[in-house]
Amino acid sequence: MKASPASAYNLVTVLGPTAGGKTSFAAHLADRLNGEVISADSRQVYRHMNLGTGKDYDDYTVQGRYVPFHLVDVAEPGIHYNVFEYQRDFINAFRDITARGRFPVLCGGSGLYINAAIRGYRLIPVPVNEKLREALSSKSLEELTTLLASMKKLHNLTDVDTKDRAIRAIEIEMAYHEQGIEADDYPVLRNLCLGIRFERSAERKRITERLHARLAAGMVEEVKALLDRGLTAENLVYYGLEYKYITHYILGKLRYESMVEQLNIAIHQFAKRQMTWFRKMEREGTVIHWIAGELKLEEKLEIAMGLFNGK
Repeated sequence: MKASPASAYNLVTVLGPTAGGKTSFAAHLADRLNGEVISADSRQVYRHMNLGTGKDYDDYTVQGRYVPFHLVDVAEPGIHYNVFEYQRDFINAFRDITARGRFPVLCGGSGLYINAAIRGYRLIPVPVNEKLREALSSKSLEELTTLLASMKKLHNLTDVDTKDRAIRAIEIEMAYHEQGIEADDYPVLRNLCLGIRFERSAERKRITERLHARLAAGMVEEVKALLDRGLTAENLVYYGLEYKYITHYILGKLRYESMVEQLNIAIHQFAKRQMTWFRKMEREGTVIHWIAGELKLEEKLEIAMGLFNGK
């Protein structure tokens, strides 16, 4: 099934917890949509951090065809690449892809980065404005909503689901105006959000098996090589999970067996936190169409294409 040219969407987002096969699915979907993948992974932005971040470049090859991808390997390790930089780079990638007549498929498990991409307004650091907050505190939510609507198009109604959120949104828009930033200087996204999720027992098995496969493939050696490149142990611990626990092992703070056991537990906990974030997105209004990970790839793609084409 091919994409209909009349599709209502200009972006597809593929999300889900770790070890769910998101990247391969997103690449196959992008191939069908004449598209390209934009990564939403907070650690895959770093060069030379491959096994520990779960990069698998082969996932971007579909039946011998190379599916272009973006926002992978864009920063040197040791740099603290942040969500504001990510949103900037996402916007640039989105505009570049669409300008070339291709279709963008956002893919990842970093909820903060996904929200930064799809929420519909720029994430510029804006300090608290106490005087403004005091002036707005007596207004009703309806009045605040009207005021905010006069300043920007309300792409995201979660901005006005409480008074505190509405006041913060107004605070941000006021700061944008003062800095000369256009309130609506953001692509209007018509996003189809797809989630890949396995049953809990299958997910746990996949996480553990993948960890052992990566260790066998040389993940400890990867961390040693990063240390040899001049990264400090503190740098690597900052990136968490694999880099934290393997660094502690290399430094002699953990025995190998303890490192593997603790890391395995930490990755399972991370997957739970990812799902908590995605459920929060749903509560705040993002519609996520969940697709069972146990299905065959072709079945998943058929479901995705049916949703994309409105069938």
